[in-house]
Amino acid sequence: MPAHMKRSVVEAMYIALGTCLAGFSIATFITPAKIASGGVNGIATIIYHVVGWDPGIVMLAISIPLFLLGLLVFGKVYGFKSLFGTFLLSFWVSLFGKLTDYAGFLPYIDRMDTLLSAIFGGVLLGSGIGIVMRSGANTGGTDILAQIINRFTPLPLGTALFFCDATVIVLGAVVFGFERALFAVITLYLSGQMVNYMVMNLGTKYAKTAYIVSDNYDAIGKRIIKELHHGGTLITGTGIFTSKNRTLLMAVVHNQQINMLTQIVHEEDPKAFMFVHETYQALGEGFVPMSRLIKLEKKRSKQNRTNS
Repeated sequence: MPAHMKRSVVEAMYIALGTCLAGFSIATFITPAKIASGGVNGIATIIYHVVGWDPGIVMLAISIPLFLLGLLVFGKVYGFKSLFGTFLLSFWVSLFGKLTDYAGFLPYIDRMDTLLSAIFGGVLLGSGIGIVMRSGANTGGTDILAQIINRFTPLPLGTALFFCDATVIVLGAVVFGFERALFAVITLYLSGQMVNYMVMNLGTKYAKTAYIVSDNYDAIGKRIIKELHHGGTLITGTGIFTSKNRTLLMAVVHNQQINMLTQIVHEEDPKAFMFVHETYQALGEGFVPMSRLIKLEKKRSKQNRTNS
């Protein structure tokens, strides 16, 4: 089997496994416990308990327009894999929901049942989403909305996502009560930690910078351009052991692409040396346009001077 086909199969398995795990969590822990922990699944949980509509179908109905909006704004970054993940997550939620009648496995007669659902639901949900992200895909939802906000405002991606999730949690507090909102915060925190761990346990910055030392830097660079739609920079250096000139390839990629980059490097040169570190902010082609950020900063500075 060709390398690219093998990688596609592995990625599809990641998406299927991740969405299954996340869907199980939503249907058997989060929804029965009335935990609106942000995201599309939080909105679907609220609608289910208020109106009675199936959460899986509601998630799909909300996610598809957001996906199309992301496609319009970002282009091919929201490709088939992300759409596949969106459909699969909704499918698993509906399937497990039908099998359990969205009643879960706990009696919910006291707070302990809700706390256990918040903990295990958050861990399983974050693990599932993290596995999906390892394939370079995502499950859509408010993540897309947060990225759009980040694109057109100076808000960092993490802050934009926080505001989206906080809005859902506040809405859940209005519908289910303040105590359930506190449980939702626990779920949101745990799921975020598990996403970080499953992706690479390297944090939640906007992007990652990879430095690659390989004799096959040309082939690796071409695949970065073709498959990840990013460029890179070649840096010439000297190895201290061999005293020979070496070429270092530096590339900045989105968080969800780092696993794909690792696969590319391994396929082109199994003996390559690669190290990765967090990138606090990425400006320019493929990321946040520098001109837009400067314009927003000037506007904000002008407003501050006016207010003072």
